[in-house]
Amino acid sequence: MSDGLELSLLDWREAEALALPLREQVFVVEQGVPLELERDEFDPLCRHAVLRQADGRVVATGRLLPDGHIGRMAVAADRRGCGLGGQVLEALVAEARRQGFDAAVLNAQVQAQPFYARHGFVAEGEVFMDAGIPHRTMRRMLAV
Repeated sequence: MSDGLELSLLDWREAEALALPLREQVFVVEQGVPLELERDEFDPLCRHAVLRQADGRVVATGRLLPDGHIGRMAVAADRRGCGLGGQVLEALVAEARRQGFDAAVLNAQVQAQPFYARHGFVAEGEVFMDAGIPHRTMRRMLAV
């Protein structure tokens, strides 16, 4: 990438050591999600987007589950608001399209709904609690 960032789509074997420290910082340390809820049995089945700076530091990550759901979107605190989450999200959407899904679906933290809406996701259903945080399902139809 021209801005000194490198975005990779990886299997868990390659992504685990890269993505987990950032996910734990964002979800466990900052948001208070219990570690046992942050880690799950789905990681080995997912494609993981990892965005690294030139120095190798991981500044954003997310995953695409085998059913087309996007999750575990995390951006380093000092890099939020710079478009990095959007780069990871669009890479995961492109991967969902490549895999033949009609839609990409995610469970957005309510405070992040405007971010996902800017990327074409539409809210559906009621707000629900997940790990003590209000969420809402959002969907983006994918043109084939």
